[in-house]
Amino acid sequence: MEMNTEYALRTYGLTKTYRQHRAVDNVSMNVRKGDIYGFIGKNGAGKTTFMKMVAGLANPTQGTIELFGKKEALERQRSRVGCLIEEPGYYPYMTAMDNLEIVRRNLGIAERDITHEMLDLVKLSGAGKKKIEHFSMGMKQRLGIAIALMRNPDLLILDEPINGLDPSGIREIRDLLIQLNRERQTTILVSSHILGELSKIATRYGIIREGVLVEEFDAEALEERCRRCQKVVVDDTAAAAAILEVRFGITDYDVPDTHMIRIFERYDEAEEINRALVTGGVALRESVFAGQDLEGYFMELLGSTMA
Repeated sequence: MEMNTEYALRTYGLTKTYRQHRAVDNVSMNVRKGDIYGFIGKNGAGKTTFMKMVAGLANPTQGTIELFGKKEALERQRSRVGCLIEEPGYYPYMTAMDNLEIVRRNLGIAERDITHEMLDLVKLSGAGKKKIEHFSMGMKQRLGIAIALMRNPDLLILDEPINGLDPSGIREIRDLLIQLNRERQTTILVSSHILGELSKIATRYGIIREGVLVEEFDAEALEERCRRCQKVVVDDTAAAAAILEVRFGITDYDVPDTHMIRIFERYDEAEEINRALVTGGVALRESVFAGQDLEGYFMELLGSTMA
């Protein structure tokens, strides 16, 4: 990490123990300002418990939380945090407008126009007078996000906001998060089981397994790891590279170590490439296809299924 990077959230050894079970185990997370941070793990891996601790809804057993560069006066810093964890908090027999009005008053927000602004932001302006009990699941999720946004937070924490939604609802939430991030510079920490959708918006990822944060990486690193290629192991990478360039005109390759070349183009000519390497005097020890789709990569990190 660069020393001058600004962070919206950092945790140091954050741990939550219930009796003998460590739901969150020594997690040190780094969410930079401006990130859309995809938080990935199976059910029961500790995602929700972690988010609750950051939001002040659960007390850590040990460890430290830092919000916007400060470890002290966390309640004051949490006024800059909005969250939607588990079920949205609303009154189902009241309208969307009335629900937001209650939130506005409870938060002591003087500007009455904020309710109309939030409904418009989450594209519910036409349903402001509709009772929540008649909302679709996607509309309820958008209302929950509107409630979380009432104080115009710098950090938005969302726990499975697209879980159970149809494709149209998923797209609406995805577009809203991108809009918040780009137009309002809102930093977003979001968990989801729908990895393909998460990969469309996330700039950074954290993988949690059995309470342990096993890895953090940027979207660019993920793309590189999943990139499809022909991997050849040879005795002379310089000679092999010369054959690739001169014989096949291949330039999109790299040499990650002294005996390996990864070729990122012309997969349909793999047999011909192998033959040319051998006839060119290069000892070919291995030739395989590598790389996988994003979901396959995540499954490998998490271990089997997400269930």
